[in-house]
Amino acid sequence: MAVNLNETPSTGRGKNIPGFNIRTYTMIIALLSIWIIFTCATKGDFLTPRNLSNLFRQMSITGVLAIGMTFVIIAAQIDLSVGSLLGLTGGISAILNVWYNVNGIFSILIALVVGLLIGIWNGWWVAYKKVPSFIVTLAGMLVYRGILIGITRGTTIAPLSPEFKFLGQAYLTNITGYFLGALLILAIIYSSVKSRTQRIKYNLDVMPVPLEIGKTAGIIILLVAFIAILNLYQGIPFPIFILAVLAILFSYILNKTVFGRRVYAIGGNIEAAKLSGINVNKNTLMLFAMNGLLAATAGVLLTARLDAASVSAGQNAELDAIAACVIGGASMMGGIGTISGSIIGALVMASLDNGMSMLNIETFWQYIVKGLILLTAVWIDISSKNKS
Repeated sequence: MAVNLNETPSTGRGKNIPGFNIRTYTMIIALLSIWIIFTCATKGDFLTPRNLSNLFRQMSITGVLAIGMTFVIIAAQIDLSVGSLLGLTGGISAILNVWYNVNGIFSILIALVVGLLIGIWNGWWVAYKKVPSFIVTLAGMLVYRGILIGITRGTTIAPLSPEFKFLGQAYLTNITGYFLGALLILAIIYSSVKSRTQRIKYNLDVMPVPLEIGKTAGIIILLVAFIAILNLYQGIPFPIFILAVLAILFSYILNKTVFGRRVYAIGGNIEAAKLSGINVNKNTLMLFAMNGLLAATAGVLLTARLDAASVSAGQNAELDAIAACVIGGASMMGGIGTISGSIIGALVMASLDNGMSMLNIETFWQYIVKGLILLTAVWIDISSKNKS
């Protein structure tokens, strides 16, 4: 999957090089290190095409949640209800499809609408009733989980119809994967050239040509390797294709639209945002609505991938999404964060889960490791701000 590494100003030693986000590159190096460690520990099994395909399918759920959570965290808010909302919307879609024989596509659309409405509900309490988002979404986490248990009667609902399962279990053909990859490569090159031309036009600093070429070539090489490896198994999993589309779409919204810039402004300084004429309440409502829609999307993907809905679906998913965002460079203080960083963070979390499971490491150690990594990421974020 290609990511945009130019989304935010860089920090650290690379801060004088335009477009060089040292935090993002550090995370990529850390991710590759994790892969090397697990590859050695599993005697090469970790990097097999089959396991990598499974790994990316697993991370697609956290990745979709992390996209929405990135907007929320940038705005200096939090949403603890997305895990329960994921389970609830997945349960609703499965109930409609299995118990009431509703067409799979309609079941999915209804679940997405429910997620959107619940997101609006959360946002209304936060924006217009001034209840802290922590409390609103903590309450939602309990309420939505309770509703899920009630409507499913505590049972697992399966199997789903073929058109529903397709969403989570299908693969793109090899030819389709290479074709989409070629289009994405052309888009990467075009975006890089256009961005550089615009910066030169307005007399802004630009990255040295060799470094620019090397960065673009590196992204293209990773993309080609990603497609080639997955094609050695069954092709690109459809959930990953959906994640890639959503990542590109919401990266554009966050970085190229007025709404995205307002989200950064609200998280950076809410009082200044109000004085500049930004309707903080309206934009807060919108970002929670969007987050609810994305949580529902993740719920549908998980249900389709597992071919079932259960009362435990989505438990602790909100913590993985928050951790992915923070590990990827988002600041809990607001105003900082990128979609690409959060996707990399989601891949780090999924890699840890996958690798430790392959090594048969007990579950409690997995929680301990992920918790310590999250704590370290937040500490690094706070330390960097104190130094600046």
